Amino acid sequence: MKLVRFGDAGAEKPGMIDHNGDLRDLSGQVDDIAGHVLSDTTLDMLRTLDPMALPKVDREVRFGPCVGQIGKFMCIGLNYSDHAAETGAAIPEHPILFMKATSAIVGPNDDVVMPRGSTHTDWEVELGVVIGKACKYVSEEEALDYVAGYCVCNDVSERHFQTKLTGQWTKGKSCDTFGPTGPWLVTRDEVGDPQNLAMHLDVNGNRRQTGNTNTMIFTVAQCISHLSQMFTLHPGDVISTGTPPGVGMGMKPDPVYLKEGDVMDLTIEKLGSQRQVVRADG
Repeated sequence: MKLVRFGDAGAEKPGMIDHNGDLRDLSGQVDDIAGHVLSDTTLDMLRTLDPMALPKVDREVRFGPCVGQIGKFMCIGLNYSDHAAETGAAIPEHPILFMKATSAIVGPNDDVVMPRGSTHTDWEVELGVVIGKACKYVSEEEALDYVAGYCVCNDVSERHFQTKLTGQWTKGKSCDTFGPTGPWLVTRDEVGDPQNLAMHLDVNGNRRQTGNTNTMIFTVAQCISHLSQMFTLHPGDVISTGTPPGVGMGMKPDPVYLKEGDVMDLTIEKLGSQRQVVRADG
């Protein structure tokens, strides 16, 4: 299934994409696409519905973040071997974790707003993993059983804030609008193997990133298992699992960063596409 949230920001309704690509309203079945409806039991109930019997919605409507009420937005850094190489970083021994503020989360096609003083805003297409049931101390072998589904994430980053302002990466990762998520949550049964998904990102029509989840240093299962050894992952939590090479910071001979008016287009196989226009704040 492809589950969505649509409507004005802060007032999104739950929906489903039918086999024709049309948007159907799920408001009569669930109140949101959020942690409390992502259990296997509820997802199985939604699978029994006849999408053609649900109210059809104009596809021109805004799509919101595909998961509502996200509790934790966790990100794995330097998780692609070829991306680590382009940044000159050593291969990490364990998954690098940083948190992205949930206030950064926006819809897949909402504007990305560069904060005041930003000169190093960068792009990062990433596979998002949405947790479907609480897990702690899970093994790698069972980890994927705790996944509700997957989505596209753009881990937008302000590199100066991230690396030059004293503190942790969070400063450069959590600016408002720096977490486009969606367009839809695709349930794990429809995705299959999360370690064989092609992805790419364009800026102004020029290909910047091309990659595949098969070059991840730590697999989705390894990331879930590792994090669950330290804290509980709750339904609706999102893990953004790292980016392939081609970020602006890694371009040679000189880095290239986003500017007002730039357009980012990003796609992950089976998970859909996003488009964001970049604008300056104030």
